[in-house]
Amino acid sequence: MCRVERVLSKISSFRIKKSGHIISIAVIPEYRGLGIGKLLMLNALKSLKEEYGCEESFLEVRVSNKIAIKLYLDLGYKIVDVLKSYYIDGEDAYMMVKAL
Repeated sequence: MCRVERVLSKISSFRIKKSGHIISIAVIPEYRGLGIGKLLMLNALKSLKEEYGCEESFLEVRVSNKIAIKLYLDLGYKIVDVLKSYYIDGEDAYMMVKAL
């Protein structure tokens, strides 16, 4: 699930950009490790760029979610910030961003 937002760019200083915010991605446990998450992300990113004209994409991910972090890094995302106590249980999140 993603949405299009006009936000202060997380890549270019002092610019408002149309950005795709990746809100959530999930794969049923028995189907994990098959590349489904990567395909979901690639299709979402393609749609955000081609259909909605987004210039960048960003997401938040738990600092403990090593598998998701690796996927996002492999897709070209960069960690740009640590959001302290982002989740209701107090865990921090990484803010990650990718130019489209």
